[in-house]
Amino acid sequence: MPVLTRLIPSPVVVDISRGALDDLAGLLADQRISSNGKLAFAISGGSGAALRERFAPELPNASWYEVGGGTLDDAIKLADAMKSGRYDAVVGMGGGKIIDCAKFAAARIGLPLVAVATNLSHDGLCSPVATLDNDAGRGSYGVPNPIAVVIDLDVIREAPERYVRSGIGDVISNISAVKDWELGHEVRGEDIDGLAAAMARQAGEAVLRHPGDVSDDAFLQVLAEGLVLTGISMSVAGDSRPASGACHEINHAFDLLYPKRAAPHGEQCGLGAVFATYLRGDKDTARLMVEVLRRHDLPVLPQDIGFDADEFVEVVAYAPQTRPGRYTILEHLDLSTDQIRDAYADYAQAIGS
Repeated sequence: MPVLTRLIPSPVVVDISRGALDDLAGLLADQRISSNGKLAFAISGGSGAALRERFAPELPNASWYEVGGGTLDDAIKLADAMKSGRYDAVVGMGGGKIIDCAKFAAARIGLPLVAVATNLSHDGLCSPVATLDNDAGRGSYGVPNPIAVVIDLDVIREAPERYVRSGIGDVISNISAVKDWELGHEVRGEDIDGLAAAMARQAGEAVLRHPGDVSDDAFLQVLAEGLVLTGISMSVAGDSRPASGACHEINHAFDLLYPKRAAPHGEQCGLGAVFATYLRGDKDTARLMVEVLRRHDLPVLPQDIGFDADEFVEVVAYAPQTRPGRYTILEHLDLSTDQIRDAYADYAQAIGS
């Protein structure tokens, strides 16, 4: 019999621990990513200054580039600035916007990326996608996976707590996203990758059912691992489907309709996941999600992030337009505005205000 297998695109190095950044130069040299520290670092203009001060002495051959923001233009400017150097790799050190810009820039100039996360706000740190604002709103751009992911739990503890908790909502939303993927398979015959679905779902379940919180190293470890596994699941699938269903359509609708008022990505995804789960008729899972999100001080109602019921109804009605061709519970039910309003009223009453 022939031996059938497949190669899974994943980072060469995943280091999630306290003190993971204490010898960044040694880690990269040991893994043959950069033996001489010839690296291009992408950092923010604010908190990035402290990171540069910490790491520049041990990496004298590195160059440091400040990222202006999270737009496509910012990423292109970063790539143009880096392309003149002869670097071994690009290191994106910061939050989601920095890492997404670094991903895009590294792909544009043909270098591997090392992702060094300073918060756990969403699952983009290890995904094959760079999400960048553009003239049309926001776009997702395919990029290679990071060659290495380093998450120092000591550094994560220094991040604003809201941007650590946000990642909880993003990982938990996997559970709803996989259900939407399975719905697309059942109704439309859409191909589903069982390994990718299992990885994404188990990452979500591990966070959903963990009794700890963000003050607990064991919980932070599970959350960080869940974010990394979610990114790898998207690489396995070759698509964002394992982690993006109605939950993310609702998130994108918030961003597009109310760009100046939108909440952190993971907060909106968690809220979207609970509502989608309720629409799906899985009341027990919805109640568990509500309980867990509330325990972590995450939103379960639109007013928790400054939106009223009518605005949320508008968001849900618009959501399917954000991912044309993607089949989720929203497309399946195809609710009118009045039906969405009634469904939301039932949901709000069921979970309690």
